[in-house]
Amino acid sequence: MEFVSGYRDEFLDFAALLFGWFRKFVAERGAVGTSLEGRWWQLEAQIRRLPQDPALWVLHVLPNRSVGISLGQGAEPGPGPGLGSARLLGDDPPLHLRDLSPYVSFVSLEDGEEGEEEEEEDEEEEKREEGGAGTEKVEPEEDRELAPSSRESPQETNPPGESEEADREAGGGKDGCREDRVENETRPQKTKGQRSEAAPLHLSCLLLVTDEHGTILGIDLLVDGAQGTASWGSGTENLAPRAYALLCHSMACPMGSGDPRKPQQLTVGDARLHRELESLVPRLGVKLAKTPMRTWGPRPGFTFASLRARTCHVCHRHSFEVKLTPCPQCSAVLYCGEACLRADWRRCPDDVSHRFWCPRLATFMDRAGELAALPFTYTAEVTSETFNKEAFLASRGLTRGYWTQLSMLIPGPGSSRHPRGHMPSLSLRGGDPYQLLQGDGPALMPPVPADPPRALFGSWQDYYTWRGLSLDSPTAVLLTYPLTVYYVITHLVPQSFPELNIQNKQSLKIHVVEAGKEFDLVMVFWELLVLLPHVALELQFVGDGLPPESDQQHFTLQRDGPEVSVRPGSGISARPSSGTKEKGARRDLQIKVSARPYHLLQGPKPDLVIGFNSGFGLKDTWLSSLPRLQSLRVPAFFTESSEYGCVMDDQTMAVATGGGTSPPQPNPFRSPFRLRAADNCMPWYCNAFIFHLVYKPAQGSGTRSAPGPPPPSPTPSAPPALTRRRRGEKKPGRGARRRR
Repeated sequence: MEFVSGYRDEFLDFAALLFGWFRKFVAERGAVGTSLEGRWWQLEAQIRRLPQDPALWVLHVLPNRSVGISLGQGAEPGPGPGLGSARLLGDDPPLHLRDLSPYVSFVSLEDGEEGEEEEEEDEEEEKREEGGAGTEKVEPEEDRELAPSSRESPQETNPPGESEEADREAGGGKDGCREDRVENETRPQKTKGQRSEAAPLHLSCLLLVTDEHGTILGIDLLVDGAQGTASWGSGTENLAPRAYALLCHSMACPMGSGDPRKPQQLTVGDARLHRELESLVPRLGVKLAKTPMRTWGPRPGFTFASLRARTCHVCHRHSFEVKLTPCPQCSAVLYCGEACLRADWRRCPDDVSHRFWCPRLATFMDRAGELAALPFTYTAEVTSETFNKEAFLASRGLTRGYWTQLSMLIPGPGSSRHPRGHMPSLSLRGGDPYQLLQGDGPALMPPVPADPPRALFGSWQDYYTWRGLSLDSPTAVLLTYPLTVYYVITHLVPQSFPELNIQNKQSLKIHVVEAGKEFDLVMVFWELLVLLPHVALELQFVGDGLPPESDQQHFTLQRDGPEVSVRPGSGISARPSSGTKEKGARRDLQIKVSARPYHLLQGPKPDLVIGFNSGFGLKDTWLSSLPRLQSLRVPAFFTESSEYGCVMDDQTMAVATGGGTSPPQPNPFRSPFRLRAADNCMPWYCNAFIFHLVYKPAQGSGTRSAPGPPPPSPTPSAPPALTRRRRGEKKPGRGARRRR
């Protein structure tokens, strides 16, 4: 797929932002030992003229003694040893942290044992054990100040090198990307697919510039090379010149958001560095705090701001490097200039070029207002293109339970966090089933109404009114999953498959395919027992992304009480009579887990199949799972985060089975949070659209074949200009829209 917004782990975009800025900083800083007098006087004069930022800026010094980085050559060739830039931002970017496992892992420098691959949480926890930092509690060690940790792990990824103009003319930023300039060229290469046996790199210190609100403004890494050889700058050697250069660059080119600016006051988290900067910082017209920070903790509203920097769709350079402009015709895709627009316009084959997609993307953009039409009091904030999710969650105290699944922040020491795959909901035996939906404030979920609903709900407004929820409650972000299942059962299946008479069935077996995040939020499906109290439901979560230790587990959510019973691997319900209660009695919800691709699943045929934000084109197993569904011929409904994803799913279904998909329709129970897109401006929402599979008719059935995708709209032969359009280029674009 051309766009991966909504499917890719937010942390990977965040890591790309960090390293994109870091690469630019290293290139412009020059050698560490360069004289400040000779190199920075012009930049100092420029900074002195910058407007002042009233917010306090903080220079954090984060030492690390425990964690090393082991780089290896992955199974696929890259531009050099370790994690190549093409792997992060190329034509086939990773979608999840686990996709980087052939390239990087963390090792303990204390015992030499290799840690879990791709677990930023492990690395950050090791750092906090040494320095005592956390998002909720900060315990500084000596005079050092440690900022709240987030999921950034800058050493994980290297951004693409800056493409030359000719490279971007030809398609930009593919395998021709230069190796990161700070990568150690002497690092030994390994055979494909094998981990490097060289001594691990050591990130000895991290310099981080933020403002008091948590916006990251600059970053510098001090990395010792393998076997003690200096690579990127070892230990705290030349720390003051590096810190001063970092401050200058953070003011002239802030990573976060906003124009270049300087703070009125700066504070430093290290006593020695504070003394060394006393004579340097005033040269910038900035006041340095009288004393270093000996104790510092985050303010109540402190949080690392969400990703705000955008990237060019072709060369992947960030907005702090170049000025980005959307395509003047569709306004959907961001480019850094005419060269990248022309390269994308003329891409081959034609059906992957922007010329082919431009009219369609324009129609997708027209849906932005419709998708943002939600009844909540916070709608304007969360549907904005500049929505800061981290600040929203922090301001409402949504920092624990299931809300941590939506955030990049990691709780500090002493905070409970349930690692993925360990089914945190099972710890609630005898407790409140809505406990994991709670924040730090008042209860978000009111008591269950005594009487079942008398009418079918078709909107968030109707559901909130019956459930007694305030329209200021953000629980819709988590309840989008069970409410989507409810909407499929009560509205879409009766409309599309009336012969099934699904509303009169007393029991339903539902497969949730390619499940991952949905299983991490398994307790939200308790709400199905509230909405459908007289139906015995069985949800079977299937997918190779599920934790292997959960395979074949089976447990029951009991509607008559809050207890959750578990029979791992037995396949026997704790309440085996739940499916045979007499009519009118309340039922239970059975949960089963199968950690395998769907086409390898064995068992009874389900009544219904559901998948959330599927992305057929992003995973090869769909090419086998879709034919499996074709053979079962059961109603199968899927959601997508954008109309673009629906079109790609239709194409994949046609390739895999010869069938197609129904026209997508907006899901009334979509998540209200707009998903941030780095290289485009299209509206992306979790579970935004919903469709069902249209199977290829069996031979000799005489049934009309499945409808294919609509014919593409006529497209102009030349790319639109990013600035002033040429007179000859106006008419084709307008004509395309009129004919459409």
